[in-house]
Amino acid sequence: MSNVRVLVGTRKGAFILSADGQRKDWTVEGPFFAGWEIYHIKGSPVDPARIYASQTSGWFGQILQRSDDGGKTWQQPGTPVGEEPGAWPPKSASNRFVYDQSAASGKPLTTHQWYDGTQHPWEFKRVWHLEPSLTKPETVYAGVEDAALFRSDDGGENWQEISGLRGHGTGPRWQPGAGGMCLHSILLDPSNLDRIYIAISAAGAFRTDDGGATWKPINKGLYSKYIPDPTAEVGHCVHHIAMHRSRPGVLFMQKHWDVMRSDDAGESWREVSGNLPTDFGFAIDVHAHEPETLYVVPIKSDSEHFPLDGKLTVYRSRSGGDEWEPLARGLPQKDCYVNVLRDAMAVDSLDECGVYFGTTGGQVYASPDAGETWAPIVRDLPAVLSVEVQTLP
Repeated sequence: MSNVRVLVGTRKGAFILSADGQRKDWTVEGPFFAGWEIYHIKGSPVDPARIYASQTSGWFGQILQRSDDGGKTWQQPGTPVGEEPGAWPPKSASNRFVYDQSAASGKPLTTHQWYDGTQHPWEFKRVWHLEPSLTKPETVYAGVEDAALFRSDDGGENWQEISGLRGHGTGPRWQPGAGGMCLHSILLDPSNLDRIYIAISAAGAFRTDDGGATWKPINKGLYSKYIPDPTAEVGHCVHHIAMHRSRPGVLFMQKHWDVMRSDDAGESWREVSGNLPTDFGFAIDVHAHEPETLYVVPIKSDSEHFPLDGKLTVYRSRSGGDEWEPLARGLPQKDCYVNVLRDAMAVDSLDECGVYFGTTGGQVYASPDAGETWAPIVRDLPAVLSVEVQTLP
């Protein structure tokens, strides 16, 4: 029987939650990197022992952590000679991410412009999302703030910006959402290794079909009433994008407002919010075996980041959107005012698909039956920033 490993990044460290295929009795390990923000932690789909984690601190900067034994031990790839891996405090931040200022356009990208016309320098702050390669455990992509895409082909020892993204023309017009100008979503197409989708808050979604040399905005059909041109090519606050591996041309999006769908690899989008009680939210994911089954967690509004009426509820659509049903059995239905962030929902690939999400209140919930029933795996963690799942043999 397969086992499940749930990787949880929080405001104050990382945790690893493990169970067998029944998903009833859980072991909790951690915190790893206690006191540090772990924006994202994710395992390799081709090497179950390989895990990458983004460790960051306002005092000590950004560090990448890598485990080659399922989280038992960790190392900082690229640790300077003479510095003990894991030393506290670190003498210097490892895994330095340096923007390619020449970019693909050949023009220096030194500033970006906000709607008020002011110019702001590009400044590296943190890694928001790590996406291991579908084929090579040594290759991993990183989405960072200020928004850029990096790639390492040596397990995080060295990083190179995929500069075609910022350099394709609209980069100087990107600007931050409320949480920063972050590249937070990276989708790799299993049928075409040269195709990558990314999303940026607040710029929109983009796609490359040539491994990152060139990019195009894919935001046609998005409408954002809070920007000067509501149908602009870029400037939309996309919160998260998702797809099913079997249909990489079908994309789903949780926008600042609106749940959206594309059936043509992002060339056009249509709204599928349907009968949701509110279509503001952050997380969206797809059932492991049913490409038309989606999950979202509606949040009351962009100014009130908590569930409607204080009732924590996951909504599921079995039709790829438009028609939604509430899933609340086992979830708090009174006085619950937590949020579920963009990377804090995931699914496993067991025969009965499990669904998981974490909250800013420190709870991690699991459903072993595709959302029908829920129970907390653990309570009272620091605020959860990310949840990822590995299904192990």
